[in-house]
Amino acid sequence: RGLDHPVEATIRGDLAMFKAVLALALGASALQNGVAPKAAKKMAADAAAAALAAGVSFAGPMSAHAITSDVRSQLSYEQIKGTGLANRCNEVQGKDSITVQSGSMMVDFCLEPKTWQVEEEVANKKGDVTKQFVNTKLMTRQTYTLDGISGKLEGGGSITFKEEDGIDYAPTTVQLPGGERVPFLFTVKELVAKGNGGAFKPGYEFGGSFKVPSYRTGLFLDPKGRGMTTGYDQAQALIASQTGVDGQAALESEINKVFDVFDGTIEFAVSNVNAADGEIGGVFVSSQASDTDLGSKTPKKVLSKGIFYGRITKE
Repeated sequence: RGLDHPVEATIRGDLAMFKAVLALALGASALQNGVAPKAAKKMAADAAAAALAAGVSFAGPMSAHAITSDVRSQLSYEQIKGTGLANRCNEVQGKDSITVQSGSMMVDFCLEPKTWQVEEEVANKKGDVTKQFVNTKLMTRQTYTLDGISGKLEGGGSITFKEEDGIDYAPTTVQLPGGERVPFLFTVKELVAKGNGGAFKPGYEFGGSFKVPSYRTGLFLDPKGRGMTTGYDQAQALIASQTGVDGQAALESEINKVFDVFDGTIEFAVSNVNAADGEIGGVFVSSQASDTDLGSKTPKKVLSKGIFYGRITKE
């Protein structure tokens, strides 16, 4: 009969979502009696995936719907594929406390940004120019979360976390209100974060510095074939223009490719702790430099805010 009425489509979607959640909460046997245990278990798992997928598809990549490690562990690859859940960090439920002992490790450490801001010069009505952080629009697909990070924990009177391994960088691009796009390498490489107090609990804060490598590597070639470790030294027809007089700085920065490494800072605030599973979760704020296009552009300051998750184990 043609296109469905929008209200009817919304109601049918809500009913499907309710049915999936009901199956997840009560078990598949609540919807279909006499089903074999294996089939009932599979129906419940499928219902869980349907509920989570529906939540992601309705709310978009910035969904506020929480997903815990228990729920994620019940889902297969096929159930997660295409839903956006692989780009989500687990969230923790509980208000416990975990004391860090010698030989402890932080594993499955995950950072999921929710918002990005870039420092820009903004003029007010009087014409005064000030630097402010402006909101941006994400241009990268759902591949911007850092996950699987691990490192040693040192306890005692304070806690120190040293990042050692994992997916600790993600090339990301955001767009300013004026249309300019700002690429940057979201990362926490070589992070050393410290906090006062020997136990993770709600309200605990820790933070530190990390390294921000260049967005591009030395093998990258620009549109004119120039690179840092390979390619041409300079573009064709520009050789004679390099006289060394004033006005050559812009040209020199395009020719002289540089692999920049900056320092970034990050602060964490713990909001939930599950002592039984050794999980901690909370929010973070990260400040770092954007891409310099191998030295030809001035970097901008990027502020990333989001949630984090980590699990504490013994070595």
